[in-house]
Amino acid sequence: MPDTASPSPGVHYLCIEPDRAGQRLDNFLFGQLKGVPKSRIYRIIRDGQVRVNRRRVRQTYRLQAGDQVRIPPVRVSTPQSQPAPGEGLASRLAEALLYRDERLLVYDKPAGLAVHGGSGISRGLIETLRALHPQEQALELVHRLDRDTSGCIMVTRHRGFLRRLQRLMQAGGVEKRYWMLCHGNPDGEQVIEAPLRKDSRGGERIVRVARDGKQARTRFRLLERLGSFSLVEGILDTGRTHQIRVHAAWAGFPLLGDAKYGPESGAAPGLPDRRLYLHARSLRFRHPDSGEQLALEAPLDEVFAEALKAGRESIDG
Repeated sequence: MPDTASPSPGVHYLCIEPDRAGQRLDNFLFGQLKGVPKSRIYRIIRDGQVRVNRRRVRQTYRLQAGDQVRIPPVRVSTPQSQPAPGEGLASRLAEALLYRDERLLVYDKPAGLAVHGGSGISRGLIETLRALHPQEQALELVHRLDRDTSGCIMVTRHRGFLRRLQRLMQAGGVEKRYWMLCHGNPDGEQVIEAPLRKDSRGGERIVRVARDGKQARTRFRLLERLGSFSLVEGILDTGRTHQIRVHAAWAGFPLLGDAKYGPESGAAPGLPDRRLYLHARSLRFRHPDSGEQLALEAPLDEVFAEALKAGRESIDG
């Protein structure tokens, strides 16, 4: 069904309530301008049509209580333009739920599913969850995973809890462990501290190690040698874009299937599928409300498990 649009409202201003404090500007606008393509929202931010306290800000700006947000007139598509999630995806996400309480949901995100829409993707994980659970008025991503990365992803059900959990992450109170298959055989344990800077290459966003970049630190540990490749664990001490992939490649053991930062050959020969072999294996943190120590683990999906099995068989046989 073709999109239709409601009449464009005039410029209006919104005052940020305390329960919205800490939310990113782009995420706030996604909720306010439902039906507007994300590319359009990012454009009006870049163009300065959206302002906070009369100032231009970046889409990553975190709103504060009392901020005055200027929203320009935009065309808003009607809700029927967005089809309902398919039963297959709905069932898959129901099975992928690792943890649930009144404030928090943790899912085992499938590889290939973006966490949010944009750049040609009409709907990601968060939009799908909002469509499946319309009674949930405050679903928000706590952090992000690349589209091709599988594993643990947190979604909050309350905006105040989102702020508390993000503060905990910023203070280093959330341990995120990743499992990855890498080319070569890295040393047993190593710490990579190399600043990262966002850049572009032929219109594509990439991240590079650069002296003028932002501080970034990753801990790597060899778990298992599998012939020409290895199973490696990575722990993020900072949370930069593509950090684990760039640090691994820079240190000499790029991830299998990483077309952006790895060798052109991609995955190792004989593996069951060509995908990015990166999995957010576990989360460990103290629940900001209950004080309970949570240790959540996402199992390896079938493709990753088969690759691991193939690697073990190659050295046994």
